[in-house]
Amino acid sequence: MPLCAWLGSIDISESLNAFAENKLAALKQRNLLRTLAETERLGPVEVRRGGKRLISYSCNDYLNLSQHPKIKAAAIEATEKHGAGSGASRLVTGNHPLYAVLEEKLAALKGADAACVFGSGYLANTGIIPALIGPDDMVCIDELSHACIYAGGRLTAGAVHMFRHNDAGHLAEILKAHREDHPQALIVTDGVFSMDGDLAPLAALSDVAAEHDTWLMTDDAHGIGVVGGGRGSGTVNLPSPKRSSGFAQAGGGQGRVPLQMGTLSKAIGGYGGYLCASQSVIDLIRTRCRTLFYSTGLPPGVVAAAIAALELIESDPDYAALPLTKAKAFTALLGLSEAESPIVPIVLGDSERTLLASRLLEDEGFLVVAIRPPTVPDGKARLRVTFTAAHDDDDIARLAERIKPLIIDAP
Repeated sequence: MPLCAWLGSIDISESLNAFAENKLAALKQRNLLRTLAETERLGPVEVRRGGKRLISYSCNDYLNLSQHPKIKAAAIEATEKHGAGSGASRLVTGNHPLYAVLEEKLAALKGADAACVFGSGYLANTGIIPALIGPDDMVCIDELSHACIYAGGRLTAGAVHMFRHNDAGHLAEILKAHREDHPQALIVTDGVFSMDGDLAPLAALSDVAAEHDTWLMTDDAHGIGVVGGGRGSGTVNLPSPKRSSGFAQAGGGQGRVPLQMGTLSKAIGGYGGYLCASQSVIDLIRTRCRTLFYSTGLPPGVVAAAIAALELIESDPDYAALPLTKAKAFTALLGLSEAESPIVPIVLGDSERTLLASRLLEDEGFLVVAIRPPTVPDGKARLRVTFTAAHDDDDIARLAERIKPLIIDAP
């Protein structure tokens, strides 16, 4: 039988479908099967889901800027002027004029020489880390850092070490044992941890980095815009010179945290990722980072919206402080440790129990999505409650009252 005829007689999709169905059945049995629920945003905090109007406490749009009239107007104006898309990679013809404005503002915000904008935070981390670290080098990652940081570490083909969460002492032990075996070494951590809401001890981590000649990189996706007067987690945990108002005078972060990464999709209200660093590092990233030059540039409207959002945050630091203020009020009502960010985890442990709690809250008019493994460790399923500037104080009090019995009954 000719090879082409033999191949045509085999239905290769059967084994693929069987593989997928077996995997799905196993996930369903463990309450880990995921589905996409259509969710229509009706305003800053309200959504429609499953035919119900709900108050959402599961959104990372901390400043509600995706809904802000000035931000939307900036996106529309740029789209009308430059078109719906960039048309190519930034290294070809996709580097439209708005990029330079955005990168200058990001660098000023973070007190860095320069910045480079990526298509997303995931693209940033999976590109930056292997652009700087090679097979002979080592990466140390906080065990609760975002999955894209770990993915970036694996792409280096170098040695990857996980240190205990926020444990600078354990990090020092790892570097003491292994640093001399590698030409270069990098520490990577979330600035604000996306599932736990706590902040990295950047002062302690930077001391360890300096002692062992190791670079330090932070992912401030959930810090930019909402902590440190809008500048992010580095300004909370690192001393810096006094500044006059405005991002143009910002400084102090680059020396101790030379690699400051983040996203434009949370408090900034749009989409994209970035790295702020020295000019030489940014020049190297623009030359060597595969996820930058093998991806189409962001649409002009998205970049313009981010510029407008940064201008609004710069002009109104009191507004930027609102999500954290509301999160602190919530933790006070429940007798929990004071919130460090707009993210408050209610750890219930069991996935089935957490899904049930989420459904009960939905019946009460609140959308609080259950977070389960592998997003969080086994046995650490939780309700991840996030606060925005527009959440009403009375609604927060009602939510706390509904959640209180869940905490009392938690193991």
